[in-house]
Amino acid sequence: MAENENIINEAMPAEEKPVEKAPKAPKQKPVPAADFDWSSSHKKFDNYSDDERAKLEEKYAGTMNQVVDHDVIEGTIVAITSREVVVNIGFKSDGVIPSAEFRTEPNIKVGDKVEVYVENQEGVNGQLVLSHKKARLLKSWDRVNAAFESGEIVNGLVKSRTKGGLIVDVFGLEAFLPGSQIDVKPIRDYDVFVDSVMEFKVVKINQEFKNVVVSHKALIEDELEAQKAEIIGKLEKGQVLEGVVKNITSYGVFIDLGGVDGLIHITDLSWGRINHPEEVVTLDEKIKVVILDFDDNKKRIALGLKQLTPHPWEALDANLNVGDTVKGKVVVVADYGAFVEIAPGVEGLIHVSEMSWSQHLRTAQDFLKVGDEVEAKILTLDREERKMSLGMKQLMPDPWASIAERYAIGTKHTATVRNFTNFGIFVELEEGVDGLIHISDLSWSKKIKHPAEFTKVGETIEVVVLDVDQENRRLSLGHKQLEENPWDVFETVFTVGSMQQGTVINASDKGVLVSLQYGVEGFCPSRYSKKEDGSNAKVDDTLEFKVLEFNKESKKIILALPRPAAAEEKEAPKSAEEKAADKAAKQAKRAVKQINDTIERSTLGDLDILAGLKENLEKEEQAAKGE
Repeated sequence: MAENENIINEAMPAEEKPVEKAPKAPKQKPVPAADFDWSSSHKKFDNYSDDERAKLEEKYAGTMNQVVDHDVIEGTIVAITSREVVVNIGFKSDGVIPSAEFRTEPNIKVGDKVEVYVENQEGVNGQLVLSHKKARLLKSWDRVNAAFESGEIVNGLVKSRTKGGLIVDVFGLEAFLPGSQIDVKPIRDYDVFVDSVMEFKVVKINQEFKNVVVSHKALIEDELEAQKAEIIGKLEKGQVLEGVVKNITSYGVFIDLGGVDGLIHITDLSWGRINHPEEVVTLDEKIKVVILDFDDNKKRIALGLKQLTPHPWEALDANLNVGDTVKGKVVVVADYGAFVEIAPGVEGLIHVSEMSWSQHLRTAQDFLKVGDEVEAKILTLDREERKMSLGMKQLMPDPWASIAERYAIGTKHTATVRNFTNFGIFVELEEGVDGLIHISDLSWSKKIKHPAEFTKVGETIEVVVLDVDQENRRLSLGHKQLEENPWDVFETVFTVGSMQQGTVINASDKGVLVSLQYGVEGFCPSRYSKKEDGSNAKVDDTLEFKVLEFNKESKKIILALPRPAAAEEKEAPKSAEEKAADKAAKQAKRAVKQINDTIERSTLGDLDILAGLKENLEKEEQAAKGE
């Protein structure tokens, strides 16, 4: 009984729960006299014997029900007023229930049977206290538990919307219907279900907190399972079915085939390229699809939409051939090239090398972007493999076709520096026409170790065409040829034996590098680089040098610091004959050394022969020295 009382109190709203009143002080009852005879008070009116009285009491007691507090029993309505409903439960007195407890049953009338909850057999007014609402709550809770255990389908009224779902009245109890349990497909508007009567299945009960969760989706799934089993059993590859677009994602579309879901991948929606499936289908749209594949359990079904239409390559103009010009829209751009759609589903690749006559390493993004309308020429066409290559530069004149006329040998032009190598500079004369300036053709006077010392990438430079190789598309260019060869003039200025003022710009163990007038550089070997005070010439020293040697072909000037006359004679450059003799002597000396090394490793039997050979070589060496 206490448990029923708890269920009622927890199920009732706070404002309708009975308010406990403070207990009144007990009344003082008179204490009867100890010798008072209660049975003698009516004896003068009592015409019944003890046996008759016992029978009458037993008979009277049988006319009344045995009533227990906090129990639910059935009663009969005996009177109805605007404020109260009087119910007879066969007790010694009738119970009075407020009319508000019957507001959900507006059609009640006298004589109707109703269930009531016995709150108290005798209230403060000495009257039987009953409640119809509490009886309904207790009965509803029992019915909900029974429906949960048996899986019974119950009806309920959707009362209102709440966060994450709906509130449903089931047997007078408020149950929660989650949004995910309304239907098998996602519901975007919950309000359309308010005030509607629906069938539900009780899926969860929390006995502690008296919470009830119901589901309408469970009923649909039970129906769909039967349909699903039937549909799956009939699935075949290549079968065409009608379905409804259930969900759209970035990678594809889910289709409801009547209880079974299938996926159309984005690549199977259209023969042409699309960025998002929403470009092709919309939610709740009915479409026909073809089954492409499914797994062994037929739980994953791959569908196709584009397969219901002929492949665009099959409808491609039969008269289209290599060499024809086509127009299209750029749909994809990569580093290596761009794909151009010339018809829905028919694409051709323009390789980056076919976008311009230029030979520079560039990416397709330098020429095109997605959405560009372009015109190109068909270079290759393979209808079986469904491949096509296109070219843009073929629609422009080839700059090398008339290269000999436009860039004749000896003509002067302005070029743009593109990149460097160790041996020269690559320049661009115009789009598609490149040339090389060798490092030796940059300057008449300066010794350039790397082209980066002379200019920068992106700068312009004046050039002269030295050679044209039309077949291999090569131009040899020069920069120093813009001026006359100054070494013809230098030959008359830097004569052997003349004195020239110069500044040391670099020093090493071998000697010093000297900057002379007109930007010419000369070299002073270390044996000639001692000053009058005996110290070596150092960087930034400005001194008078004597020209020892001038070579126009190799652009070389050998210098020396002046010395006393005797020293100069001793260290004067040798003549050609003297140089030849020195060279022969050195060769003979190396030969003798080689023989000596060989003798040391030879056997005793070879010593006589080698000794004779050595003697002959020594004689030749002495003869070469003039001895």
